[in-house]
Amino acid sequence: MCCVFACPVQQECIPQAVLGMDIICQAKSGMGKTAVFVLSVLQQLVPEDGVIDTLVMCHTRELAYQICQEFIRFSKYLPAVKVCVFYGGIPVRQHYQLLAEDTPHIVVGTPGRVKQLIDEKKLKTDKIKRFVLDECDQMLENLNMRRDVQAIFRSTPHEKQVMMFSATLSKEIRPVCKKFTTDPIEIYVDDSKLTLHGLQQYYVKLTENQKNRKLNDLLDALEFNQVVIFVNGTRRCKQLNRLLVEQNFPSMCIYGGLPQEDRLDRYNKFKEYKCRILVSTDIFGRGVDFERVNIVFNYDMPGKADQYLHRVGRSGRFGTKGLAITFVASKEDSGVLEKVQSRFEVDVPVLPDEIDVTSYMS
Repeated sequence: MCCVFACPVQQECIPQAVLGMDIICQAKSGMGKTAVFVLSVLQQLVPEDGVIDTLVMCHTRELAYQICQEFIRFSKYLPAVKVCVFYGGIPVRQHYQLLAEDTPHIVVGTPGRVKQLIDEKKLKTDKIKRFVLDECDQMLENLNMRRDVQAIFRSTPHEKQVMMFSATLSKEIRPVCKKFTTDPIEIYVDDSKLTLHGLQQYYVKLTENQKNRKLNDLLDALEFNQVVIFVNGTRRCKQLNRLLVEQNFPSMCIYGGLPQEDRLDRYNKFKEYKCRILVSTDIFGRGVDFERVNIVFNYDMPGKADQYLHRVGRSGRFGTKGLAITFVASKEDSGVLEKVQSRFEVDVPVLPDEIDVTSYMS
């Protein structure tokens, strides 16, 4: 399989990964980490009927679906390779049937559903050769999810390749990652180098009651391909989306409580450019890739500096231009912004009255 290396993380990781070495990789959002494990798995895979060769896990259903689609895309000329995705919100009997009738070589899924299928002896992990965690820090910092990941890991053979990826790997979580690996290649980018060069970042100081008017004014004034607006909580997500629709903005919302069929339908609509504004909780704050997004709003400030970085990384991906605007409405918001600027050594200035459109539109 031929691959054109497009960025440093791929140049550094892929040659080692295709040799079967364990990998722990931290690199910027939008710089092609998914391609590292997709290409290296497909390069090594020798399909056997009825044998699951590779298990890939991540923390959200939409990211699992996206990764599955990437495997399908890159395996277009490998017709013998079968890939399936498993996550909650879908009747588990459908997954029983799929595993029994047409066992995939590559399984992508979320920890809860994967563990359920293993516990019920429907998903066989005894011959797995590759174990991949995407957004690994998110899964390992959440103790319930970590327990599921550990149980799944223990069900697989001792001898296997382990690959772990995220844009943010704190010094506290790195030793946890290493417990899953054997003599891994470790690639850590300094926090000061994690922000995206093509991304313009600004903040607006205002009160809570001023947010809606300011957002409307900015959406009217700015040029955009697609916009993601992040809020904290399902109720705010629904309310803000309703206000935007009432103002005739082409908006829809997505949050964890939606039925799975609706979540996937809205993901696909946004991915296919059938909607231009998405109001989202942190369900889309990590990993999910929308190529046309060039503006991100933090309508609500996230609770942690890491999450700020993941959110704004939905724009300016893979070296493109983008704009991130954060609303600061409290002392707590100001404190998070100070941590962002200190930790990532980035200056986030006040939003100017005018922004050169060429600075955020490719």
